[in-house]
Amino acid sequence: MFNVTELIIAFIISFASSLLLTFPVKKLAVKIGALDFPNYRKIHHKVTPRLGGLSIYLGTVAGLLYLFPKQAEMKAIIIGSLIVVITGMVDDKYQIKPVLKLSGQVVAAGVIISAGLIIEKVTLPIVGVVYLEYFSVPLTIFWIVGITNAINLIDGLDGLAAGVSTIAISSILIMAIIDYRVLVVYICVALIGSNLGFLYHNFHPAKIYMGDTGSLFLGYSVAVISMLGLFKNIALFSFVIPIIVLAVPILDTIFAIVRRILNKEPIMMPDKKHLHYQLLAFGFKHKTTVLIIYGFSIIFGLLAILFSRANLTASYIIVFVLLLCIHILAEIMGLVGKGKKPILRLVKRLVQGDKFIQNDEKVQQQKP
Repeated sequence: MFNVTELIIAFIISFASSLLLTFPVKKLAVKIGALDFPNYRKIHHKVTPRLGGLSIYLGTVAGLLYLFPKQAEMKAIIIGSLIVVITGMVDDKYQIKPVLKLSGQVVAAGVIISAGLIIEKVTLPIVGVVYLEYFSVPLTIFWIVGITNAINLIDGLDGLAAGVSTIAISSILIMAIIDYRVLVVYICVALIGSNLGFLYHNFHPAKIYMGDTGSLFLGYSVAVISMLGLFKNIALFSFVIPIIVLAVPILDTIFAIVRRILNKEPIMMPDKKHLHYQLLAFGFKHKTTVLIIYGFSIIFGLLAILFSRANLTASYIIVFVLLLCIHILAEIMGLVGKGKKPILRLVKRLVQGDKFIQNDEKVQQQKP
């Protein structure tokens, strides 16, 4: 069994370290000019320090130093994390080209692979365990780089990336405890504590942003711990579980790619049409938008936990709920019926009542 007292102490160490270290990190960001300036794509209206991810990283390290995991994989994980953190710090200061940022992620993935940490197999219904063989390495690189960038892309509102990551990691923690995966539990506890410590400074209105230092580190960490735990689960549809846990950032990235292809725009071109921007455009306030996305993340996390233990019949029910949630997210992103939002409008009508009806009537009267 896990030593609960040690896990609680590690959580407190990570939380306190991240909470306190954010103050000097903020001063460092201002001193070296690692600042986020307002522009047409951004919500904030004042210059805000970046580099906050450094306190998340240091807080995580502090918690893990206490737990001192001795598993062989730790050396590669530490080296890989250093590479992505340094890449993020350089980008927070100098705004490097995307290809250089991507190169740092690929190198970090290479370190993980060289240590033998790869996605070797998945479990499929009827077929059973499928060994990926030659596809293992490219799939592992794709997974690490893809999840790292998905977390990076969703970092658009105060507290959003930190909160969504914390919810995803908490879901992985629960499944890791059930499957008794010690290393995954240790890393999750340290990450959650560190994230929450930073979130005190980062929730709206944010005093500091995590920057690419934080989003790249969190994306890399979530990708690695899901490889250590979720992909090793022998349950049916095990390959789907990590995707469900990270559904919000993954779907936001996929929908962005689809939208840009449909609009014949460059796939890598940044825009203001991500999930959080669409919710803001729909009339929700900044903090409410963040909490709505937290809600979706919690739902997906709970569904993933249930899915990991469900029989075939229960799996069908969970899949139906998943598809409903995905449909709602697609509505929000404007990818359903030329931008129509039937379910979202119904939810907003239930929440706002008469106020929604009055606003809707005004909109209809303004139409030619």
